[in-house]
This record gives sequence, structure tokens and C-alpha cells, in this order.
Amino acid sequence: MTSTDITRAINDLLFDRSLDLTEAVDRHFTPDYRQRTNGVWGDRASFIQHMTRLRTLIRSGHIEVHDELRDGPRYADRHTVTLVHHDGHTSRTEVYLFARMAPDGRFRCVEETTLLVSGHADDGNLGLVK
Repeated sequence: MTSTDITRAINDLLFDRSLDLTEAVDRHFTPDYRQRTNGVWGDRASFIQHMTRLRTLIRSGHIEVHDELRDGPRYADRHTVTLVHHDGHTSRTEVYLFARMAPDGRFRCVEETTLLVSGHADDGNLGLVK
């Protein structure tokens, strides 16, 4: 399996609606996946719940990676996600991400901090919505 990256993962999770969410998660994240966003830890089940909710809020969007580094099982990036919500407004969030990859190339653990660049004040909570 080719090692994943944030662009492929986000595109499959949020923007390619022809792909089943379970298939997208299995493709990019290990069964023991954990994530900490803005200081709040969650397991794979809570991550799936989060992605399910985001899919109900988001119509489309794209990701732009500004910096991306790999060193063995370590992965880090800085990216901006632009989201078009179902109500028509757009939000942009910058994300600083540090991750550990599994030997099969999938994400095992992600720790990230988000910064709302533009959008409604409520959009600042998108990283934790369930």
C-alpha cells in the first residue's frame, strides 16, 4: 500500500461523495486510530462520527498543503481547508498537523491545531463538531 497523505485523506473523507465514508476511513486510518484536535482526544469511532457530521454540513471544498514533511513514521503538514457549506457560505481553516504513520502507510495518530481564517464565528468549532 502506498503511504497516504492529508490531501488524499481529506479528499476521500469530505469531497468525494461517491466514496463510502467507512471505505474512506479504512483506506487512510488504522483500526486503533486516535486524534487530538485543539486539545481534545478522540478515538476512531468519534472520528467517524465527526466526519459523518461534517459531510452533512459541507457541500464541497478543497485542501491546499503549504508545507509537508515525512521522516520515517512521522508526518507533519500545514494546510488550509476551504469549505463551502450547504447554506452557501464559505469558511477557511488553517491546520497544523503532526502524525504517526503505521507500517502500512495509514495514519495511526494525529495531533492538530486549527485556526479559523475566514467564515462565521461558529466555523471555528468545525474541527470538533459531532
